[in-house]
Amino acid sequence: MLFSLLIIFFLGLGAKFLFEKIKLPGLVGLVLVGVFTGPFVLDILEPDLLVLSTEIRLLALIIILLRAGLGLDRQILRRIGGAAIKMSTIPGLFEGGTVMVLSRFLLDFSWIQGGMLGFIIAAVSPAVVVPSMLELRDRGLGMDKNIPILVLAGASIDDVFAITFFSVFLGIAGGAAAKISPFINFAIVPLEIMGGILLGLTVGYLLVLLFNRYPLPRVEQLLLVTGAGIVVTLIGQAASLAGLLAVMSLGFILLEKGRDYVTQLEESLNHLWLASSLFLFILIGAAVNIQVAWRAGALGILIIAVGLAARSLGVLLATRRSGLTWNEQKFCAIAYLPKATVQAAIGGVPLAMGIPGGEIMLAIAVLSIIITAPIGAIAIIRLAPCLLNQCELAEGGKWKVESKGNDDN
Repeated sequence: MLFSLLIIFFLGLGAKFLFEKIKLPGLVGLVLVGVFTGPFVLDILEPDLLVLSTEIRLLALIIILLRAGLGLDRQILRRIGGAAIKMSTIPGLFEGGTVMVLSRFLLDFSWIQGGMLGFIIAAVSPAVVVPSMLELRDRGLGMDKNIPILVLAGASIDDVFAITFFSVFLGIAGGAAAKISPFINFAIVPLEIMGGILLGLTVGYLLVLLFNRYPLPRVEQLLLVTGAGIVVTLIGQAASLAGLLAVMSLGFILLEKGRDYVTQLEESLNHLWLASSLFLFILIGAAVNIQVAWRAGALGILIIAVGLAARSLGVLLATRRSGLTWNEQKFCAIAYLPKATVQAAIGGVPLAMGIPGGEIMLAIAVLSIIITAPIGAIAIIRLAPCLLNQCELAEGGKWKVESKGNDDN
């Protein structure tokens, strides 16, 4: 495994540096390193590391979601709450429903098979979107209207809906949910979301009480917060709650109720994210089987493209009366394109369960990663300065527009 770690550290850092040097997102270089060193191309990464791939990627995702939670201001959330809720539901339903219908007629799937494929594809990748939005926030792009926070909050809940809907269709196909009405399963979604938020707030508040009463060294605080993130994720998985949303809620309550240690904690998580991002994106790349993606062919590309168009329409509808300009709405649609984490995690589940059509579902899921992760990541970073206002933080904590994006067309 040591050889694999060397590959991840040195090739990963080299690719990240090279891609950032040519003004492209470093994560694209990391994913490509994973693709070419993974088991489906050069097969350099050792099996021992790949066996732990899912857990390592989940840990890295927990770290970035803790960072995201520490970036959520209560006043901002109050202002964007309605728009964030619409962004978390409408685009995913548009895309998932469109892919379901297309696969029914183009792939001869049943409605249940189409529903599984639709909501495998519909999930936005928090691994790509969250760090990109945090970078834009730090640069002040779009912060006059809190657009990075809007996308960040909406995308996190979007995943909960997509995974839940996929699980319902999977259960019906596998017989596990045959005795339970699908409407009951769908009705549970809000409970899963609220339960996840409550779990994260509770554990986070306990950490605040601990840190306020017993000042701890910086490293010990970091370990406790990261450990708490793992705990709420595991509880979420065991209790069918939105575990990743619980992680963000944990970070949020630390920001709200914590003291001066919060700034140090955020800095420590930023440093930890540098190493974690190498593992996350390289191992996502290693999970991509190009040969499987090739089998999806032109029909797979068509289904993905039309699904993305439906998602973009959903974003425009969700932001229609939010006060955003046309360019800002376009940026939100672009920011909702990348797919990677969820597709890599659940794309192969129907095939593993022996569900008919599982192979083509996996092929289209892999193809969606190959197409949307690099294109989406590049589009976010390159188009944000053109579509969003450049802002600076003025006195009183308010964002002031420094220069406007391109005029709306």
